[in-house]
Amino acid sequence: AAGPFYCPADRKAYLDTAFFHELNSRFGAPGDFAAAYVIAHEIGHHVQNQLGTMRKFDQAAARMDSRERNALSVRLELQADCYAGVWGFYAAKRNLLDAGDIEEGLRAASAVGDDTIQQRSRGYVVPDGFTHGSADQRVRWFRTGFASGDPRSCNTFSGNP
Repeated sequence: AAGPFYCPADRKAYLDTAFFHELNSRFGAPGDFAAAYVIAHEIGHHVQNQLGTMRKFDQAAARMDSRERNALSVRLELQADCYAGVWGFYAAKRNLLDAGDIEEGLRAASAVGDDTIQQRSRGYVVPDGFTHGSADQRVRWFRTGFASGDPRSCNTFSGNP
């Protein structure tokens, strides 16, 4: 009931299958590639764990207040979105995508943006409370990874996320 998440301790992605139904019905992001985007995002966290990015995040976050920690969390999450886009690039290159798949992924990225979720649940948006990024940011970073196919293009920790 927590939604999909990655656990760095056991290096596994956990998929709450009810979330995929919600992605379609509640978030308005249907399609198999919408679900694939979510899974690829969680696997993106595994890549971060393997590269030591999560360890660096934990060390830095331990010294921050909640507002700073949320801002750093957004950068971590956007990088996982970018890595999902890199996966999508290679799936497309192997002719594994159908017409409309990328639009499904972009719709899902937008639907799970913090601003979209806050507006839907609270009726207003609190950017300092973002932990995953706005709809625009999530879409932009997924597109960045998809357009480049290069994980090095996913440096969300420098410049404007």
